[in-house]
Amino acid sequence: MTGMVRWLDDEEQRAWRSILRGSHLVRLLMEEALDELGVSLGEYELMSMVSEAPGGRMRMAELAHLVVQSRSRVSHTANRLEKRGWVERVRTPQDRRGVVLVLTESGQDQLHKLAPVHVQSVRSALLDHLTREELITHGDLMRRVVRAIRHGEDEALDAV
Repeated sequence: MTGMVRWLDDEEQRAWRSILRGSHLVRLLMEEALDELGVSLGEYELMSMVSEAPGGRMRMAELAHLVVQSRSRVSHTANRLEKRGWVERVRTPQDRRGVVLVLTESGQDQLHKLAPVHVQSVRSALLDHLTREELITHGDLMRRVVRAIRHGEDEALDAV
């Protein structure tokens, strides 16, 4: 079995560890910026995705797929947001089993306060350290990785 493993060479190992460490640091800085306002990155991400969806509504299952989290985790995050009055869950009229998450007016107001903080954290954590071309290339490379892992089934990549 050990003979079948394609071990990383020194250059691959260095690159992989830089990618992993950089990803962790970028996420940490974004989380810290929102934490100062009492919101987690996961909560912000859900609110943001719902706000950008057609009609400002998104099925919970689709949302879980988009933010790469389990349905259970998305449901817990939605519970917290619902308690704050920022989202509400609505049954879909088409099948009565599906649940759609909708951003409330209060949630929209909160999102408008959070968005500048989030964008600034994205810029200071990542974008300010790359050229525009490097950023676009990095995004294209990660899109390729997502498509490969999700076997090309991720329509969300076409929307962004």
